[in-house]
Formats: sequence, C-alpha cells, structure tokens
Amino acid sequence: MSLRHRIATPEGKRHYVRALFATIADRYDFITVALSYGQDRRWKRRLIAMAAPQPGARALDLATGTGDIAFALAAKGARVVGLDITRRMIELALDKRTSGARGGEACFLVGDMLALPFAARSFDIVTTGYGLRNVPDLSTAIDEIGRVLAPGGQVLSLDFNRPANRIVRSVYLAYLTIVGATLGWDLHRDPDTYRYIPASIRQYPGAEAVARMFEARGFTRVRSYPVLGGLMTIHHAFRT
Repeated sequence: MSLRHRIATPEGKRHYVRALFATIADRYDFITVALSYGQDRRWKRRLIAMAAPQPGARALDLATGTGDIAFALAAKGARVVGLDITRRMIELALDKRTSGARGGEACFLVGDMLALPFAARSFDIVTTGYGLRNVPDLSTAIDEIGRVLAPGGQVLSLDFNRPANRIVRSVYLAYLTIVGATLGWDLHRDPDTYRYIPASIRQYPGAEAVARMFEARGFTRVRSYPVLGGLMTIHHAFRT
C-alpha cells in the first residue's frame, strides 16, 4: 500500500504516525534542523518571544518531541508540561533535563493531543511545533486545545505550510520528497520515512484554512505569520 493511502484515513494516519515517530525519535533533532535549513531554533525563539510567558504562567507544549520549546518556555519562568505521543521522544526529553543540556525545568509525559489528560482551563499557554499537521483529526485537536486553555489564554503553532501558489507548492513538495527520500534511505533504509512530510503537507489544509478553523472554534485575534517566505507558518490565537 502506498504512503498516500496509508495516511488517507484518520485511523490509518494515527497508526502510521505513531510507528513513524517511534522509528525516527533518536534522529529527530538532526532531521528537524536539516529539513528546516538550519533555521528551526530561530523559528522556535520567535514563537517563544511571541508567547512572552510571564513567570509562573502555566504552559503546555504539545508534540513536544525532545522538548526544545518546553525547555525554552521554562527558561522564561513558566511552569511547563511537555506532552508527546511517542514514549521515546519523552525519554530523550528527560535525558536532556537530567543532563542539564537545557536551561529550564519542565515535566514531561506521554499523551495524546486528541484526548488531553488535563482538566478544562488548566493552562495559560499552549504551544506546538510541527504538531497540528500530524494529528489524525485536526478539528478535535483544536477543540482540545481550546478546552484546556483558560479564558484569555493563547495558542501558538509552528508548522510547515501548504503554499497556495500551485507552482511554488509543486517545487516545494518535490524538493521535500527528494530530500526526504534520500535522508530516509541513508538513515533508515526506507525512503518513505521522511517522504511522509510532503505527503502530510498535501493533506494539510494550509495556513489560512487552519486560521479559519481556530476562529470557528471560538478563538479570537487569530493571526498567521509567514515564515521562510510562507513555506512555514506560525499561528497565534487567543481563547475567549
């Protein structure tokens, strides 16, 4: 079965993504830097600056990976929980915390963005880096974010975008497909491993549509900030 068909349904995507990220966890930091053209850390710093967390703010970082955004929020004085569905990612984040490789304290747990294990209005800030594009049900994920945010709380999401211009989109996806296939073969002997990224972008509704989804679910002051000429996007929205 082709990659496109394997992620065509919510249940198929759920199983594929869980298996994929368990496979790539130990290479995740390297791949994130490689596929962001070395700009990933700068984009995350921009997201943190936009969030402007106050000391003591309650923050949740979804799809936390190895914890970069969570640690950065904690370094600003926020009380942070990092959540990821992949146990190995959480293990790596805990290793960073134990080794002192990151400056802020944060706690980490395994969990699902579609069924967050927190009471309503538990957080002032919710962040996610490369998270929304990977969930099998984007509407449910946004609803869950809205549920756990306190009134006036904010959500910020950094992710790949699906460019509206057909020519730009075609070139961009072709580039990611070629690079992803090469890295997948070199690192895992499976070219589909990182070809998942352009495949997921093809399914993703794009920055404007995601912004409208936030608005339809009760968020206000919804903004989409283009990054890397619009190939990436930071979404920023507030809960009423």
